[in-house]
Amino acid sequence: MTFSRPLLGTDKNKTKLSWFEYILFSCIQQGWYNCYCSFRNWADLIGNSYQGYGILPEDDDLEWCNDYFWDSLQDDIYPKEFLEHLMQLADDVDSGKVKTYPLEDIDKLFEDLHNDEDT
Repeated sequence: MTFSRPLLGTDKNKTKLSWFEYILFSCIQQGWYNCYCSFRNWADLIGNSYQGYGILPEDDDLEWCNDYFWDSLQDDIYPKEFLEHLMQLADDVDSGKVKTYPLEDIDKLFEDLHNDEDT
């Protein structure tokens, strides 16, 4: 969960991050968010309030909560260059530089391929 540039009021189509933006909005903000998630999962483990962590009815909620806790300790901060690359890709899609296809066309393509296999 990153709130990057709109808080600073910078250009929406900007594809480069300043070091200030990167450190403030990616490193510090994401770091504190990771701490929050770790503490929340730890509190659920210690307080035995891990009901609802499992996805399927047969899943062990305690095991899922434990997995979420250890996963929340992972570093989710991405390098500045990677984030700028993603911003450039998004700008290329928005500007039309990269051709995109509507989901309905892709669904129709797969439907046609499936129908061809049946015959």
